[in-house]
Amino acid sequence: MSQLKTKHLLGIKNLDRDEIELIFETADNFKDVLSRPIKKVPSLRDVTVANVFFENSTRTRLSFELAEKRLSADVINFSSSSSSVKKGETLLDTVNNILAMKVDMVVMRHSSPGAPHFLARHIKANIINAGDGTHEHPTQALLDTFSIREKTGGVEGKKVVIVGDILHSRVALSNIFALQKLGAEVMVCGPATLLPKHIASLGVKVELDIRKALEWCDIANVLRIQLERQKMRYFPSLREYSLYYGINKELLDSLNKEIVIMHPGPINRGVEITSDVADSEHSIILDQVENGVAIRMAVLYLLAGKVD
Repeated sequence: MSQLKTKHLLGIKNLDRDEIELIFETADNFKDVLSRPIKKVPSLRDVTVANVFFENSTRTRLSFELAEKRLSADVINFSSSSSSVKKGETLLDTVNNILAMKVDMVVMRHSSPGAPHFLARHIKANIINAGDGTHEHPTQALLDTFSIREKTGGVEGKKVVIVGDILHSRVALSNIFALQKLGAEVMVCGPATLLPKHIASLGVKVELDIRKALEWCDIANVLRIQLERQKMRYFPSLREYSLYYGINKELLDSLNKEIVIMHPGPINRGVEITSDVADSEHSIILDQVENGVAIRMAVLYLLAGKVD
């Protein structure tokens, strides 16, 4: 396969295994580029990309912006907090006004699940979903699985546990889809109140005991407690969550094996993970950040060639 079958990246659910592997192979090439003294290529020199973020973001927005500039694209950054959205302008009107400036691609984050899918049906530009509510975050799942592949030599047959706030996480769903498409076994672990009611129907194992989950897995992807999305109290306190589900050095040292620790960020140090774990030899958290630029370069490059 030499190109993606779709002109948009709306979710991992829409990709097949061959497309994911094509993105990884392309990212491998861009990682080589990023290791050179001159880290820029002219691949998207005639392409204009708008980063349209209706939610706060640091890592994802900066990663996309750097990826775009490494590919020599022209970049427009949009933030809803300082835009006409505050005056009542609709999503479609906002994006159409941006497209009137001859924008070719839109990278969008929005609090409403399905917002990128809605745009994809109404505008001609390529759409990349940078996170839609609690639905999907496809480039995060791609960089996570790419990082597992890089660290362990492959994803097929690996046992991966996703720990924490599964209920409010868009990262969890995209990771489940990506890992399963690449042949990994997936488990979710967390308080029962933070696990979606029908999560087992996705073909994942469910475990409420963090020690049992860590004893089972090869890789643990630890998620942030998303207090900003919680409309009610799902557990008594952060201290109690940390006591029962926090991963610390003592817990890791008590296992009869070494496991890989991941985290999509931002980290609540001392809650879901302690500093001595986040900064340990077990952790590939900074590798994930580095790989995010290469993965997003690959996605932008592959989608830029897809037009109606």
